[in-house]
Amino acid sequence: MADVAEKAGVSRALVSIVFRNQPGAGQETRDRVLRVAEEIGYRPDNAARLLARGRSRTLGVLFTVHQPFQADLVEGIYPEAERYGYEVLLSATAPGRDEGQAVEALLAHRCEALILLGPLSDPDRLDALGRRAVAVSVGRRVRDASLDSVYSADNKGVRQAMDHLAELGHRSITHVDGGRDPGSAERRRAYRAAMRRHGLETEARVIPGSHTEDAGIEAGRLLLAERDAGTPLPTAILASNDRCAMGLLMAFARAGVDVPGEVSVVGYDDSHLSHLMPVALTTVRQDAVLMAEQAVRFAVDRLDDATIGVREAVIDPKLVVRDTSGPPAFR
Repeated sequence: MADVAEKAGVSRALVSIVFRNQPGAGQETRDRVLRVAEEIGYRPDNAARLLARGRSRTLGVLFTVHQPFQADLVEGIYPEAERYGYEVLLSATAPGRDEGQAVEALLAHRCEALILLGPLSDPDRLDALGRRAVAVSVGRRVRDASLDSVYSADNKGVRQAMDHLAELGHRSITHVDGGRDPGSAERRRAYRAAMRRHGLETEARVIPGSHTEDAGIEAGRLLLAERDAGTPLPTAILASNDRCAMGLLMAFARAGVDVPGEVSVVGYDDSHLSHLMPVALTTVRQDAVLMAEQAVRFAVDRLDDATIGVREAVIDPKLVVRDTSGPPAFR
């Protein structure tokens, strides 16, 4: 500001008034100060100004780089944070960089609240984090912890997918689960419950997996090897998420298996990935924008009032029927 003041021929205090848009400077002076600032490349350090007031007005977001649905959530967080006057700072987990490191980086940058996308940490660690800072878990319900949660009603989403497959006539329906990934336990339970409800308990099968393409490819290879050994393929597969479904589609395409002619495949998330596949994926849509908006509101509300009790927002999912599901072939 001293450089701007010297070149514009005004006091530093007057430069401060102009950049804070406060009364006390004429329009001609304002224009001259702003023109000089532009010429020398000066920008007000809003972060420093906020920190001087004891605020950063920054929301930290923990995410995983290779999860497309989390990218959709991040995309929804930005406009809602901006609407409340907050900046967003991202910190990713990666090989060699666990959630603890990613979270500590956000806190070190003085983020006022944390939005955790699909956190994998155990409940005790998340509870401890919620006591240290304002935090919101997205995509995972964390029971008895000191942080708010925003998640999808996975039981309803799986029920819609399973009802769709049963109504098409499928009886041999396999589930490739998500292992320890967020939402997997709920989806696994909902799958087993739906098979019982449709009288298909004896047909139920869960193949261990994860929320990755590799898990889908491995499950596809397993089923193809069993087919080659004399065990028929299931007529339908419910994948743990869209990435897993994409892996299944890749494995089947390489083996010449027709989807949905021989096997129907249903994903979960309706991430942008599901629209990029050669065959449009039938999947369960989680409303990323609504979940993101709710997470930001929870964080901002708690920053404004620390006495608010722990809250949960459960968002209803919706089945989106596309090209990878159809009636079973006659055998």
